[in-house]
Amino acid sequence: MVSSSNHIGWPSALEGAHLIERLARLVRMGEQGAGLNPAQWEALRYLARANRFSRTPAALADYVASTRGTISRTLASLEAKGYVRREANARDGRSVEFVLTKNALQALKRDPLLVLAKDIEQANGGSLAAVLEGLRKTLRAALARNQSRAFGVCASCRHFRRNLRPGSAMPHQCALLDEPLSEADSRRICVEQEPHAA
Repeated sequence: MVSSSNHIGWPSALEGAHLIERLARLVRMGEQGAGLNPAQWEALRYLARANRFSRTPAALADYVASTRGTISRTLASLEAKGYVRREANARDGRSVEFVLTKNALQALKRDPLLVLAKDIEQANGGSLAAVLEGLRKTLRAALARNQSRAFGVCASCRHFRRNLRPGSAMPHQCALLDEPLSEADSRRICVEQEPHAA
């Protein structure tokens, strides 16, 4: 139950939800002028953060809670615009994964979400630990309620093995997929991520 109230009598948590929704709409407004629609921006952001095991249409569909058909159209459009290219999956050779092009990396430097991130940082004086933890807990609750995947960072996964090969370009290991991981991989989100037990 939502309990505490703000200065105008609305429940504080409900006001927070309204603020998040409004901020998201303002970001969407900024996206419209960049030649990409919101779904395309969301796909680019996901691909920029995902590890090499998670850049598939199916994983993207799970992440954004969309249908595979919708995601296929989004990726086809991004491919036609020169923002992504498809490659055969190195692990199985049958499925495809999508890789960002230089055009996509340049576009992401102008991502309207970066403006919101700067506003959040300034509004909180750079001290974001409590804000981030609250948002993470909120997201975990929403994901559990909707029976959705977590897509957490590799390094926080129960299958992550740190520094099995010290000094190597791929020092870490995914015990689930039996694949080596670089330091950069360890900071990316993964479709297979399972958090450590609390």
